[in-house]
Formats: sequence, C-alpha cells, structure tokens
Amino acid sequence: LHRPPSSEKNMNQKALVFLLPNFIFGIIIFGFFSLKQKNLMDSFNVPTEDWLAIQNDRKNTLDSVCQKNNLLKLRSKLDSLVANQLFVEHKHKLTYCEVPKVGCSNWKRTIFILQAGLEVEASEIEHDHIHKTSLIKRMAAYPPRIQEEFLSNYTKVMFTRHPLERLVSAYRDKLLHSEPYYSTTVANEIRAMFRKNKNSSEKVSFQEFVSFIIAKPMNALDIHWKPMFLLCDPCNIRYDILGKYETLGLDSEHVLKAIGAPESLQYPSLKRYGSEKRTNGDITLEYLRQLNSEQIEKIKKLYEMDFLLFNYTMKYEEYFSLKS
Repeated sequence: LHRPPSSEKNMNQKALVFLLPNFIFGIIIFGFFSLKQKNLMDSFNVPTEDWLAIQNDRKNTLDSVCQKNNLLKLRSKLDSLVANQLFVEHKHKLTYCEVPKVGCSNWKRTIFILQAGLEVEASEIEHDHIHKTSLIKRMAAYPPRIQEEFLSNYTKVMFTRHPLERLVSAYRDKLLHSEPYYSTTVANEIRAMFRKNKNSSEKVSFQEFVSFIIAKPMNALDIHWKPMFLLCDPCNIRYDILGKYETLGLDSEHVLKAIGAPESLQYPSLKRYGSEKRTNGDITLEYLRQLNSEQIEKIKKLYEMDFLLFNYTMKYEEYFSLKS
C-alpha cells in the first residue's frame, strides 16, 4: 500500500519529536560526565595552593641552610651509600629516599604495588618480605650514567621526622624487640661498652643506647639512627617533594597525585607491632627525660643539621608538649 505524503510527513515529525529530546538528553549526560571526569583529573593532578606554599617554605629553608653550611658539592657521580638508600619505580618515574623510622616500610609497600601493577592490598605484604624483595630496585643497581638520568627525569621524594622522635622510635623498635641482629649483636656490643657485668642479659636502656650512638663517628652509624641528611643528601639531590612524618598522610597523597598513581591507591598506615602505641610526643619526652644534660647536648649536636635543614626546633620539651 502506498501511504499519502502527508501521512509520511506526520510520522517523520513524530519520530523527530521522540528522538530529539533523547538526543539532547544524551548530549547533556555526556557533557556532565566529561566535565566530572575533567574535574576529577584536575583535582588529582593539581596540588592545593597551601600545600605548594608549605613545600616552597621547606625547600627555601633547606637551600638556605645548605649554602650557609657549605653542604653543596660538585660531584661527578652519586655517592654509593646514598644510591643504596634510593629506590626507583619506573612505571610512574618515582625516586624515593628511604629514611628508616619515617614510614619507609609503607612507602616500600606502595612502591611494590606500583611497580608490580598488582591488585593487592598493602596489608597482604609482610614487613620482612618488603625489606627483602628484589622487585623494588635500588638506585645503586644501575651504572652512574643511568643514575643521573633517573635523578634528572624522575620525581624525587624524601620524608623526614623530628630527629629526637625518630631516635626514640628506633630504640623502641630495634632494641626492645627480639630482632636477631639488633637485640643480640648490637645489644651485646652496647652491654660490653657500658656494663661491668659482661654476662648481663637485661635489655639495653635508652641511656646506654644514646651513649653508644654519641660515642661513634656520625658516618659509621646504623641507618636507623644515622642523621637523615647523610642518608639522602638533600643539598645535592634536588628533591621535588619534601615530605614530613608530621604531615605524612597529606604529603603522601600529593606524591601519589604527582606521579599519576591510580586513584584507588592510598598510602597505608600499617604498623609492624600493632599492639604498641606509635612513638609520639608524650612517649618521646618520657624517654628523653631519662637522659642527663650532657647526653642531651651531644645528641642535639649529632642531629644539628637535621634540625636546621628540615626546620625542626631543638626546644623539644615545648615542641612535644604542644604536639601531644
């Protein structure tokens, strides 16, 4: 049957009336989600002005102290000890300096997840495994020319902590637990230095621990209590992000944004000895009050550059009382 032209015209009009609103609605929805995605990406890639201002302050303080104390060096290659503290993650072009007792186990878990590209929870990665795995690479594994390329092209990050809180945390973690190396080898060396009874098996006191540290040359100290500036050489490696333990969550969030990490990935807050309280201001003061004035002055001198470079106050009583 042949329909009259007017009938076809009416049908076309009806179809247009039906399709046009759906077409317009589709455009609106598409635009909305496109805009939402753009806003998500913008918020993911652009750090807040306040955070950037804090970063600039940290970098300016560090630069000023480096110059005043002649810590800038003309180097032909990266120091091997520093290279051993640096971890590289290639997929997201990240260089991270490991400072023990400043959330480094959780940062290594994060790097492991980034590097392996695994759908794995940080809590599934055991503490001992993350410090032994060969999946995350140290800068020291590469030749000097490649090291320089990484330092030039990767986002460089280091985290710091108040030197005295870090010291107390190291003591609690390494000398008060049954770790084979620290609770036997190191502890026995300390006992031999400061006890008349060489067979004494009592745990090393905090006073003995501090006396042991200040008796050694700075460069010979264990990485868990070695000054942070010696571990990471921030005067000669221009770190893009200077994070602090005191602002660990916020700074870590911005690191992950800066390197373009998956939005689902968050810095974990796992603790090795979960039943224990984290070393905080109150706990730090409790231990520091066990020291005599001479020990306090010597420990301040040992960490003087850390205090200055990373802008921590030596007036620790006031600082930790306010912090707590």
